[in-house]
Amino acid sequence: MRQDTPALTRRWLGSTAAALLLGAVMFTVGAIGLAPEGNTSARRAGGTSEHPAPDRGVDALRARVDRLPRDAGAWAALGIAHLEQARVTADPAAHDRAESALRRSLTVQPDGNTAAETGLGALAAARHDFPTALTWARRATTGDPYDPAAHGVLADARTQLGQYEAADRAVQRMNDLNPDSSALARASYALELRGDTTRARSLMRRALTAAATPGERSFARGTLSALALQEGDAPQALEQARAGLRTDPGDPALLEAEARAHTALGRTRQAIRAYEAAIAVAPLPHYLLGLGELQQSLGRQDRAEEQYALLRAQETMRRSGGGPGSGPADTDAILFEADHGRPDQAVAMAAEALRTRPFIAVHDAQAWALHRAGREDEALDHADRALALGTRSALFHYHRAVIHHALGNTAAARRDLTTALGAEPRFHPLHAPVARALLQRIDHTP
Repeated sequence: MRQDTPALTRRWLGSTAAALLLGAVMFTVGAIGLAPEGNTSARRAGGTSEHPAPDRGVDALRARVDRLPRDAGAWAALGIAHLEQARVTADPAAHDRAESALRRSLTVQPDGNTAAETGLGALAAARHDFPTALTWARRATTGDPYDPAAHGVLADARTQLGQYEAADRAVQRMNDLNPDSSALARASYALELRGDTTRARSLMRRALTAAATPGERSFARGTLSALALQEGDAPQALEQARAGLRTDPGDPALLEAEARAHTALGRTRQAIRAYEAAIAVAPLPHYLLGLGELQQSLGRQDRAEEQYALLRAQETMRRSGGGPGSGPADTDAILFEADHGRPDQAVAMAAEALRTRPFIAVHDAQAWALHRAGREDEALDHADRALALGTRSALFHYHRAVIHHALGNTAAARRDLTTALGAEPRFHPLHAPVARALLQRIDHTP
């Protein structure tokens, strides 16, 4: 018979912040209701401006398990603290430490250990192993149907597996059980995927109001910034990012949000500084790519190549099993390879990723890789899949526009270009100018 999770564990595992934006695993670790209350990291959960916060949380939990080695809840909390540490520091070795602690928790309490099962699901998602994440989430929700965090991991896994209706049911269940900031954030994301950014922003504002920790507030601010950009409100995007940074000035995701808002406003010097600050905390691929392409757009190829060299090194480590996201490639790596490396290699990377992650962003990356490889008919199929939910992504629409144009579908290309540029005129430092030039060429073609 499965035992109830101890009350102390529930308290540790119930106070969370949201983590990982669309394009990676939007809600792995932070948003899923996992970060331990005693850990000052969760997005650094309850985080402050001091970057060592995740380490302090890990140290406190390590001291606890040293004193109480049979405390399954403490081992689970330690594993989740290591997961957050990996997210903040981009240190993949922290994933191994997380797995060790979570499995130790299961050894101590093999039955009824929803906390460890949920944590292992989150770990699998962080490694982009979504089938395994789904397996752990199912086990956790079967053992404890009333644990909202387990339903959060279930929702995340189903979303990334392209099982959107089932993901919606899990999100609804999570909100029925406990409509806290984490649950509201997931509901907001479900609406964002379907292009309903107005209602998504409304729910995310509710998530901000309901936030119980500084980390949850930081996540909500970062997401509100991204949603504002999708609706063409770059000043509001900047304000949301700055509001978050006023209380958590070292959060790398908020720094990236600030960089993107500055880019949308044409403030490239401020954008570069924000990107550099984010990379100093966590050299994640999407930060490196964002800075590199911004530098390239300014004609600073040598500085762009510095970032691209780091991206290539990370990809080499990923293939050897030691880099960030050591499973199948993430979309940033695929798009980087398509635009700055070998398109045929990007196609192979995307095909591998789609086998375990048939998510809309991966379909978009495959569409672009196929286009760059000259395989337009196949590319269009994936571009259509990327936009099948109605997601309001200027980049997705731009990619499909270029594919349509290559196939001679001028009217369709014009529609997608107009959509892409209508809300976000500076949606990408390299692609937005190309989009404007292509639209002008279409409009002036007899």
